[in-house]
Amino acid sequence: MMTIRRTLAAATAIATLALASPAFADAITLDAGDVGQRFTLDYNGFADGQTIDNLSATTTFTLTGIDGNSYKFDYSVTNTTSDPLTSRVSSFAFNTDPNIVSATSTGAFAFTTLSSNYPNGIGTVDVCFKDASTGSCAGGGSGGLTKGQTGTGTFTLTFSQPVSSLTLSDFFDRYQSITGAGGVSSASGSGTMTSGGSTGGTPVPEPGMLGLFGLGLAGLAFARRRRTPSLRPMAMPLPA
Repeated sequence: MMTIRRTLAAATAIATLALASPAFADAITLDAGDVGQRFTLDYNGFADGQTIDNLSATTTFTLTGIDGNSYKFDYSVTNTTSDPLTSRVSSFAFNTDPNIVSATSTGAFAFTTLSSNYPNGIGTVDVCFKDASTGSCAGGGSGGLTKGQTGTGTFTLTFSQPVSSLTLSDFFDRYQSITGAGGVSSASGSGTMTSGGSTGGTPVPEPGMLGLFGLGLAGLAFARRRRTPSLRPMAMPLPA
């Protein structure tokens, strides 16, 4: 019985650690030879550490030119949320390497904010593009894209000096005005590259995975304690 309990504890710990493994954020590296390249990402939806089914979006970015210290892009964003949910995509965001010093945009997401917090445990992002002039990336305003809508425009990323290559990674979007998802009215999404990019950027924990990681460590510690053998006195031979 003790052996069964030890085996179950170890198996539980291993399974928990497997679930807690970080997902790798997709990334793309661009230079002057990539002008005209297009890359597309699909986004899920999550809030409070839980994935929300049918909440989704897609973006396409195209590098259109490099001018001095600036990289210029066209963008297209589509809200692909499906029934029974409705939502409004109010912003998209990503990180840059090297860090940008300014950003401008036009079109459906004509406002930008640098180095701001993105909700739902994502943390600070280098830049976000929004539907309204607000002080953060968390949302605000009533614009953006409702279910089935597509918005287009341009954005420019500017650096302190010319850079030979630019890496974009950790792509996110923001949903608001959600209906049909219980009590959830706003959420975020993480983008996965579907064409034009390469996988394997910065490790980013999935929502809720940090708690599972802690449980996994506790399970391993328990299993190790249970495996410690007890010491028994050796039988001494009787005198002849």
